[in-house]
Amino acid sequence: MSETTVEKPKKKNWFKGLKAEFKKIIWPDKKTLAKQTVAVITCSVILGAIIAVVDALIQYGIDFLVR
Repeated sequence: MSETTVEKPKKKNWFKGLKAEFKKIIWPDKKTLAKQTVAVITCSVILGAIIAVVDALIQYGIDFLVR
């Protein structure tokens, strides 16, 4: 029974700590958020294109070796 009484304050303290950490968050403004979103999308598209090209080259190489 002593374990359940110990658990409640721990959970309470955890939620208090979580709330305190959320108060420390500095949310970006719309302009910064837009710039970062465009940067992430651009990097994702470029990386996807690079992976597609490398995949096509590897597939071509494997097909060349198999035939």
